[in-house]
Amino acid sequence: MIDWKHFKSGTDIRGVAVDGVAGEPLDLTDEVVVTMARAFAVWLADKTGKAVMDLHISVGRDSRISGPRLRDAVCRGLTQSGITVYDCGLASTPAMFMSTLDLPCDGAIQLTASHHPFHRNGLKFFRPTGGLEGSDISEILALCEKGEFENAPGGEMVIADYMPRYAKRLRDLICEGVNADKYDKPLEGFKIVVDAGNGAGGFYATDVLLLLGADIQGSQFLEPDGHFPNHIPNPEDADAMHSVCAATVNAKADLGVIFDTDVDRAGCVGSDGREINRNRLVALAAAIALENAPAGSVVVTDSVTSDGLKTFIERDLKGKHCRFKRGYKNVINEAIRLCEAGQYAPLAIETSGHAALKENYFLDDGAYLITRIIIKAAQLRKEGKTLEDLIAALAEPAEGKELRFNIKEADFRGYGMKVLAELEAFANDNGWTVADDSAEGVRISFGAEDGDGWALLRLSVHDPVMPMNIESNREGGCRIIVEKLRDFMLSFDALDCSKMTAYLEA
Repeated sequence: MIDWKHFKSGTDIRGVAVDGVAGEPLDLTDEVVVTMARAFAVWLADKTGKAVMDLHISVGRDSRISGPRLRDAVCRGLTQSGITVYDCGLASTPAMFMSTLDLPCDGAIQLTASHHPFHRNGLKFFRPTGGLEGSDISEILALCEKGEFENAPGGEMVIADYMPRYAKRLRDLICEGVNADKYDKPLEGFKIVVDAGNGAGGFYATDVLLLLGADIQGSQFLEPDGHFPNHIPNPEDADAMHSVCAATVNAKADLGVIFDTDVDRAGCVGSDGREINRNRLVALAAAIALENAPAGSVVVTDSVTSDGLKTFIERDLKGKHCRFKRGYKNVINEAIRLCEAGQYAPLAIETSGHAALKENYFLDDGAYLITRIIIKAAQLRKEGKTLEDLIAALAEPAEGKELRFNIKEADFRGYGMKVLAELEAFANDNGWTVADDSAEGVRISFGAEDGDGWALLRLSVHDPVMPMNIESNREGGCRIIVEKLRDFMLSFDALDCSKMTAYLEA
């Protein structure tokens, strides 16, 4: 008996696609994936009002070793239902959304598990209106459980060489945005290092930058390799960022770029080898997005952004900063909601590197973000300035730390909410300031004598975990803040405080 619900991972389907890893048995079998594809088709037919056999669906994959097998299973399931399938081959996740508009298609399926280990994979779905919601995934998995599908004649698979078309769109944006004297070679004189981590992002170096005149010598790991032999393709991974920083400095490049496996996230590196990532990336994206926006336009971020970032957006950029729940889809949906309510919100971005601009369908597209950054770098060069000049006013914390507290209670959600309620009361009793703009958890500001920073304790959406993020404006301040909260956290028997204790005893 298949437990279909366990495949749900937020707004995606995820599972184990390669056998042989201890404790993680293969569950994305051919039969399971065929069923998932057919269920998506039934769901999509209902949403579009079309017959299943009249649908057109594009299919792409990242570089994972299980990608070709899953692609074959998806295409088999769809063609059995009489559907016309466009096989886009190796593709980025954002490109698969764009394929619904350009080919056009009623829907798209991307086979990816983002930055997760090589043996995992999954299915991500799009319609021309955007990516699916978590509730949509639940509906599709319910259809899998019913298993009521009809075979139909006429299904066919068409090879669609879509990525060159997607890459040309990015090149055209750069040509238009830079508007150089040599219009078709706007990046001559620029040296840009790209680290694709052996994912699907190597095309950006060879099919975008190189063709526009950029020097891409020093770029690394452009070849797709689903074993990810060099480092995890993840801008949040310390080893990955160290690698691209070193490559940028060694190549004496103007800019370094790093993508995750399926290119929906990105980070970058300045010419000095310093990361433009997390709060610095948010600040840079905000400066670009707000440049020609009305005063008071909103930048939506996740909840763990720094105090300095809020000041930068609101004081220096004349925008408004909205902290929202973690999860890129939550952040994007909040920006869309604000726009529909009459507030202009040109950017939704997570500190993980998911960035979605209103001008680009609110699609979280790492390649599009980097394209906008490169356009701005070229414009600034004409003024004798750099990207670092654009975010020079950003005040950054001296240090940061994340601790995770596992909840050893069956009703972890109820227990976690109890902890948060008592923490807010505890903070007020101690005279600390509790933020009134936290969309999740409790965020506390601490004065100079109590650590000079902030801490945010929140409850994970799906797991019995309470993450705590801490930042301080001085070295050693995070430890002081954690010490202020230690006895409170230890008072809850069902909280595993071992990581906090280890941190304080180190």
